[in-house]
Amino acid sequence: MPAEPVAPPAVTDDDPGGRTVRRLVAVVALIAVLPALYLPGLVHNFFDLKIYMSAMDWWRVGHPLYDYVQPDRVQGELYFTYPPFSALLLWPFGLLKLGTTVTIFTVLTVLAVVLTTRWLVMPVIARHNLPRTFTLCVAVLLVLAVESTRETLTFGQINMLLVVLILADLLFAVPQARRWAGVGIGLATALKLFPGIFIVYLLATRRWRAAVVASATAAAATLLAAAIAPSDSWRFWTHELWDTDRVGRTDYVGNQSLFGLLSRFTAPEKPERLLWLLVVAVVAVYGLWRAARAARAGDALTGLTLTGLVGSLASPITWTHHIYWFVPAVVLLADAALSADRPDEARRRRWLAGLALVTTAVIIYGMVTFQKWGTAVVRTGDPVDFVLQNGYVLLSLLLLAALPVHSKHLEEKSHQMDRPPH
Repeated sequence: MPAEPVAPPAVTDDDPGGRTVRRLVAVVALIAVLPALYLPGLVHNFFDLKIYMSAMDWWRVGHPLYDYVQPDRVQGELYFTYPPFSALLLWPFGLLKLGTTVTIFTVLTVLAVVLTTRWLVMPVIARHNLPRTFTLCVAVLLVLAVESTRETLTFGQINMLLVVLILADLLFAVPQARRWAGVGIGLATALKLFPGIFIVYLLATRRWRAAVVASATAAAATLLAAAIAPSDSWRFWTHELWDTDRVGRTDYVGNQSLFGLLSRFTAPEKPERLLWLLVVAVVAVYGLWRAARAARAGDALTGLTLTGLVGSLASPITWTHHIYWFVPAVVLLADAALSADRPDEARRRRWLAGLALVTTAVIIYGMVTFQKWGTAVVRTGDPVDFVLQNGYVLLSLLLLAALPVHSKHLEEKSHQMDRPPH
């Protein structure tokens, strides 16, 4: 009898060895790209951190804190612009060698990136059964590749500390109704003012106790600074806070706020304040309305992301390293795209995935890293200028309208409908 033909081996997707190699190659490729992305920013050489430390040296020998000034080829003159409470926290670092302070700030920023990225992506990993270690590694590397993170690291900024405080409050303490909910937002507000928009968010979502705790914490930290440095505190809150010229040129492309957009139309003159306030009011009301709706649906991440985008747009000065909120926006878009798995949702899935990819590409390429805007006044002269000079502003406005809300209530109802009858 002729031998029976041997069946070919079954083709399966279960190839753990090959899959591991592909994942390793992807991670190594991302690591290899990072130096090229960071190279242009090395010229910053921890510029902002050096200003902080020089201001602390100036203050320590008895000079008024807000008299400190140093020349800058782009901005003209730069000052210490943070609230007095920030100065209290920065003061001990001035006692260290600069290299030690740089190392501490860099390590803390990287750790903050890892921690916050884990907070953002772990629910997505669990929801869609994604490979945990690989997905988390890729996510951390992508966040490190984003321009706001690169600028935070190379300038020596404190932004990621604020992000940790805000996310800890709004992802954990507030949803779980912890007694200390609001403390993180309050401390962040006392350090840099911008996080005060999240107190407004707490009020809009009727989290009254957390809003009171946040406000009280910010006030207590501010009063502590006033007790230790009364004259500097009085000067900051009565004068320096309202002088936007101290922060830098508002027309510079690195300022990706609505005021920056308007300034590039009117430079070298400042835009009409009433017009700016009207635009901010419209954007803030709409953005916070969507954020409050997301919070009521149980989607804390979308609510805080929309609020962060509102704050970035509304602030008179929003440097590129301030806009962390594109990162959770990408996570939300990716999560929504993965969730749109029914045949009738194919178009929605393509839209969400496409917007996530475009957002990722824009925030990695950035607004200032690879473009030399020079030191001259920046004016918007045509539609191409308008898009190129205001990329983050336009992207923020798009995301305010397009970010999907993930309703836990609807999800629970869907799961109940999917269960077989008893």
